[in-house]
This record gives sequence, C-alpha cells and structure tokens, in this order.
Amino acid sequence: MRILLANAATLLLCATSVFAQDTTNFPVLGERIENDAALSKLIAKDAKLEVISSGYIWTEGPVWVNEKNGPGYLLFSDIPRNSIFKWVEGQGAELFMKPSGYTGVADYGGEPGSNGLILDPKGQLVMCEHGDRRLSVVTKNGGKRTLVDNYKGKRLNSPNDAVFHSSGDLYFTDPPYGLPNRYDDPLRELDFCGVYRLSKSGEVTLLTKEMTRPNGIALSPDEKTLYVAQSDPEAALWKSFPIKADGTLGQSKVIYDATKHVKEGWPGLPDGMAVDKAGNIFATGPGGVYVFSAAGKLLGRISTGERTANCTFGGKDGSVLYITADMYLCRIQTKTVGLGH
Repeated sequence: MRILLANAATLLLCATSVFAQDTTNFPVLGERIENDAALSKLIAKDAKLEVISSGYIWTEGPVWVNEKNGPGYLLFSDIPRNSIFKWVEGQGAELFMKPSGYTGVADYGGEPGSNGLILDPKGQLVMCEHGDRRLSVVTKNGGKRTLVDNYKGKRLNSPNDAVFHSSGDLYFTDPPYGLPNRYDDPLRELDFCGVYRLSKSGEVTLLTKEMTRPNGIALSPDEKTLYVAQSDPEAALWKSFPIKADGTLGQSKVIYDATKHVKEGWPGLPDGMAVDKAGNIFATGPGGVYVFSAAGKLLGRISTGERTANCTFGGKDGSVLYITADMYLCRIQTKTVGLGH
C-alpha cells in the first residue's frame, strides 16, 4: 500500500546555498510504501518525511548528540564540501567543522570529506575520513587523534562507515569511494575492499574481503550479528554475519538483494543503516529507506525519490529517524526507539 506524502517538485529549496530553516512548517517529500502490516507498528500511516535543511551537495553520516543541559543536536557530513554541519531544532544548520576529512594541499577529487560519523563510548566524535584515509577521533580539547589509517602497513582505501561494540571494539568498512579515481586509483595500496575490526587495544583485524563494495555497517541489539551493506550496482545487497566469541565473523547470509531495483532505475545503492531496540533494520538503498524486521523480512520502504545515503535515530527520546538524501537532510517520526537511546 502506498501513501503519498508530497510532490518533491513543489519544494522551493535552494541547491547552491545552505539555509538554516528555523521553522516548524517544513516541506515534505516522498511516500510511505507498505509491504507488510507490521510496518504500521513502526511508522504511522500518516507520518510525514520532512525536509529540515537543504542546499548541500551530498549529505552523509548523520549522528545524534545528546546534551546534558540542552536539547541535543544532529551532526552530518557534506562530503564534497569537506565539511560537517550541525543542525539544532528551532535554529537550523550551521557549519561545525571544515576540513572534515582531507587536510592535504593538492586537489583530492570530488569526495574528500568525512563520511560516517559516530560517537565513541566516551561521547567523542569519531569520523570516517575519505581524504586522509583514516578513522579519527575529536578529543576533549578539540584536537584530532588517528585511530587507524592502515592495515599491515598499507594505507586504507577510504573508510566509509563504522559501529562500536560494547567491548570498545570498532567495526568499519573500507570501500574506494573517497579516492579521486575510486577503484582504479593509483593511490590504492590494498587490492581489496575490507570489513575490519579495530580492537580496544589497537589491533586491526581483517574480518572479510568477500564484499566488493562494503558500505554501511550496524550491529544487532544483542551484538551477535553484524550487518553490512554492499553498494555494488551489480550486486546491491545487504548481508548478515554471525559474530564469533573471538570477535571474528562466521558465514554470511544475504538479507535482501536489491540489484533488480538498481536495474529498474531506482535511485541509490545500499548504504548506511540504523537499528532500533527491537532489532528492526532501517537501511538506505535503491529508492529510499528499507525497513526490515529483525528476522530480515521486508516490511516496507520510505521512498524519498532521491539517492539516499544514510540514517540514524535521534531526538529527545530517540524515536525520530534522521535521513540524509542527496542535497537534503530529512526526518520522520517513528513509533520505535533506536539503539543507544
């Protein structure tokens, strides 16, 4: 069942400048597509996908930051602008950090900035940096420290997304999208795209290189399963991996293959993910945000009409799903709560 939310063509949005939208009357876009009645337990039939900020080049990596004495705020990347922006309810968006992912002096292609953003167990901002080809952390006093930038002495391709395990271990993906010439770039030092674990002690372990373009990554609530998106147009899919007692991965299983949708011209590829407390998976992919049950059943989709990069839960109670879709930052109210909230 489809419920139309709005016609994106009616949106009066600026594509060249970033505007802070300090309003409660946001434009909306997209449609809610229901494959299973269980979707209504997660997203109301009349839920609106609001555009809360716009005018970016390519938005990514949203992360919600709670404040002890404040309303909290959202951080997100604009990769081509090599920038991170900060959005606050009632105030809008403003520049938070530049440069965010590349600190060199030569031109570094079209996607030099930070991609995935997450918080470490201390609440510090951790960034997947395309241009500097590393994962870094912003320390308490504002300076950056490199967490990892190589595997066995060879530089990483361009870290894309990451997730922390409660043990303190950091799982991350490393496709070639941040390199100036991507897969065929002469700067590449690794001949594969890996999924890795950075242990709390600093040891880097290659978990798998079976995925051609590993991208978004997430954990199940019980931390026994790792989910990884593959943004390969020839094999656009999501996989699950059982996590062994030693932190390595078991045999993978395909959750859903969206390759046919790519061939049909649906915009986007499997990308970032968010998981709620019940284990439902909200995964960006061809045609918007797919909603899977904890068992991997497709419940429905939030169709944005745009290439959709990533999503995260946030807001005061963790029930708002924030979505980065092309030049837009969007949000939709859900009936569930994200992990970590």
